[in-house]
Amino acid sequence: MKFRMLTVLLLIFSMFLAACNSSSSNQSSSEGGASSGGAGNKKESAIDGTLTGVVQWAAGGAADTISRAIAPLAEKELGQSIVMTNKPGATGAIALQHVLDQKPDGKTLLFAAENPALYGVLDISKSDFDDLYPINIFSAAQTAIIVPKDSKYDTMSDLVEDAKANPGKVKMGSTGPGGQPFVVATMLSSVVGAEFNLVPYDGDGPLVSAILGNHLDASAVGLTAAIENAKAGKIKVLAITDTERVDDLPDVPAVTDDVPEMERFLPWGPFYGVWVRNDTPDEIKAELTEAFKNAQAAPEFQEFLKQTDGVSLGLTGDEAVQYWKDWQSKTAWILHEAGESKVDPATLNIEKKE
Repeated sequence: MKFRMLTVLLLIFSMFLAACNSSSSNQSSSEGGASSGGAGNKKESAIDGTLTGVVQWAAGGAADTISRAIAPLAEKELGQSIVMTNKPGATGAIALQHVLDQKPDGKTLLFAAENPALYGVLDISKSDFDDLYPINIFSAAQTAIIVPKDSKYDTMSDLVEDAKANPGKVKMGSTGPGGQPFVVATMLSSVVGAEFNLVPYDGDGPLVSAILGNHLDASAVGLTAAIENAKAGKIKVLAITDTERVDDLPDVPAVTDDVPEMERFLPWGPFYGVWVRNDTPDEIKAELTEAFKNAQAAPEFQEFLKQTDGVSLGLTGDEAVQYWKDWQSKTAWILHEAGESKVDPATLNIEKKE
């Protein structure tokens, strides 16, 4: 009798343990659903809780569009949410400073374009990319020089000649000193003497909206921000800042077709990526780097780049640093030689490359 009772008790206890293990397994499987590759168990993470992605520019521009395209893919890799927010102003320096003011725990990411590389020579901020660690430079792009669809300008020659004949009268949308339109306007001014009235906006998105509304004569924006409106015939693209045309806009000439003097600056264009504070712990940097590496290589993101004529890069660590420093060298010296720098690049140890 006692043996039979003991057997029953052991059977009940075994069933209890099995139920507990099943519950634990189901909970683990449920938690693991947000992790990379649909793994059955949520992978160990050095990052605790929701992340914040801070975009330097206003909504709707190239930097914003690219950042919001890759963020959901990185979320899947991390098993954590990334809440995106826009903090435009001061050519992106407000967003950069905000990230530097947060704890170095990897939970605040800066989604940036190329602009911090020029903060030093333009005396915009004492902080720049040197204060950040490059998790991934996703992509680069050409610059599109755009005008309203009913503009009197049909070619770059039309725009340049009007700007030369009427110095300071042609309204060119700008994102501030060191922004893409500012650099392109500086290039044109230095080679052909065109002078523009630079009107400030908070990014590519507002610039495209201003062109659509006929509030500007022209602007230079990332092709990613302009291509859909260009394909739809809602804006006119006068040229691409390259020596060759792009496949998706075969009727749009390279800028060198009408302004051959621009060739000495090319290739040139913006780039986009994600950074964290330099003093973020190494294990967190490594986790973020792996997540964004996989997200950048994902077929969905590569297809996005293809559709927007982006150039896939996927650079991390030392390669990413070398890439932005090469871009910095080229652009900083262009601005300096055109008389637009506030600080001599040489005093900032920015090498001039031939």
